[in-house]
Amino acid sequence: MSGWRRWLAVYTERPVPLILPLGFASGLPLLLTFSTLSAWLATAGVSRAAIGAFALVGTPYAFKFAWSPLIDRLPPPIPWGRRRGWGISIQLALIVATLWLGRCNPRHDGLAVMGALALLVAFLSASQDIVIDAYRVEILALTQQGPGAGMIQTGYRIAMLVSGAGALAVAERAGWFAAYATMAALLGVGMLVFIFGPEPAVPTEPARAARASKRNAFAQWLATAVSGPFADFMRRPRWLLILLFVPGYKLGEAMAGVMAMPLYVSLGFSLDEIAAVSKLFGFLATVIGALVGGVVTARLGVVRSLFLCGLLQSAGNLFYVLQAVGGHRLDYLALCVAAENLTGAMAGAALIAYLSDLCSPAFTATQYALLSSLAAVGRTMVASSGGVLAEQLGWVRFFLLSTVVTLPALALLFFIARCGGIGQFEQGPAAVASVGN
Repeated sequence: MSGWRRWLAVYTERPVPLILPLGFASGLPLLLTFSTLSAWLATAGVSRAAIGAFALVGTPYAFKFAWSPLIDRLPPPIPWGRRRGWGISIQLALIVATLWLGRCNPRHDGLAVMGALALLVAFLSASQDIVIDAYRVEILALTQQGPGAGMIQTGYRIAMLVSGAGALAVAERAGWFAAYATMAALLGVGMLVFIFGPEPAVPTEPARAARASKRNAFAQWLATAVSGPFADFMRRPRWLLILLFVPGYKLGEAMAGVMAMPLYVSLGFSLDEIAAVSKLFGFLATVIGALVGGVVTARLGVVRSLFLCGLLQSAGNLFYVLQAVGGHRLDYLALCVAAENLTGAMAGAALIAYLSDLCSPAFTATQYALLSSLAAVGRTMVASSGGVLAEQLGWVRFFLLSTVVTLPALALLFFIARCGGIGQFEQGPAAVASVGN
């Protein structure tokens, strides 16, 4: 127990606690264009296929690497430091867009208008993630990346509960605009970190570019900000297999997640019932899963933690099958919500630590944006077909499919690990200590 207490104590080391509110700000907008939006559309009588198609509004999460060099290198609209200035600017725009989306009505404004506004929210949210992820990786020491992953997942998952269960509870009592307006106000939590937190040191590349002529500066900017991050990543062993593994790791969770709310609604659960169970069981499972996932990653290393958490994440989808067979039973709903949050948070922490470990210090924002964009591919491009698959297969066979669809990614991880495609944490705590020394 003393060993576990020693590893848990790293969560109190500065600046690790600052990652919690950043994770909260990062996770809050996601469900507003995902399952919470699905619940809104479901209660308005929108078809399953149309609800599933709305997952495509999350496309910016999959392609945020395309504009990450601009955020990584260009001066922000608000001159408050390279990372903090961009963070504050994007969050202000995100608050306005969230309020705008909340004013819509699916029955009067049309699905096209709501889709466009949801896409804008997703774009700004993805841009916010570029800044937050780069800020997190840059202010944390190497030995703090694992706990940092657990901390950002804790904040992220708490935000998902707030924007999921919390938004549903507010919508049940005061309507959907009040729910989205409340979420927009809560986005200010992350802004406080950018206002009062430290600014990471500026890399030497932009400083040299500023001293060069305009022509040379632009050429150097292209080399360092655009082509440099990708060329650097392609020097890694088995880099192409890594790009295939990342989206596959969370594919099963994404397929199940996009249809979770429609499943609950179809079984007759009220928004209050879903919100109450999520608040009680989901919150505890989320915090435990994220913190344990961060410690497991630090103790076992990336490979073993990715395997363990990935298998648990896949098994967690079986509780959706139990829910579909059992029908309107609150005890099954509690098991389903707890299992999804526990295993999803553990797997998320392990994956974040792996992605952070893959980033080179000179190209943090762009490389992490590329890798995290790939992780979002399963949630957007593939999970968007979840509604059609659920209609054709039925709930039971659909969630059984989501249980096994991640197994090929775990097999690919085993091959990557044997070929040396894992970073500095692969040896577990001993490797972390040696790097720190």
